[in-house]
Amino acid sequence: MSRRGRKWLFVTSHASVLIQVDRDPDLTVREREILDLVARAWSNQQIAAQLGLSIKTVRNHVSSVFTKIQVVDRAHAIVKAREAGIGGRS
Repeated sequence: MSRRGRKWLFVTSHASVLIQVDRDPDLTVREREILDLVARAWSNQQIAAQLGLSIKTVRNHVSSVFTKIQVVDRAHAIVKAREAGIGGRS
C-alpha cells in the first residue's frame, strides 16, 4: 500500500512545534530526532554527546536517514528537512 500523498505528523524532542510532513519516509523516532539535529547544523559529535550515543551509532543513523530521504550529503539533508519544517534555528 502506497503512503504517497498522505500527510503525517510527528514531534521531535528538540522542537516545541508539531511538524507536518507531506509524505512519510518511514523514519524511526530516533532517525527523526537525528534529522532534526542535523538540520540544525549539529555535528555527529555534538549529536552523540546530546543523545548519549556513540559517534559510530550516530553515523549509522545519519546514513540511514540519508538513504530514506534520498539525499547524498548533509547539505541536501538540511535543505530537505528545513523545507519540511524540521530543524529551525534554535
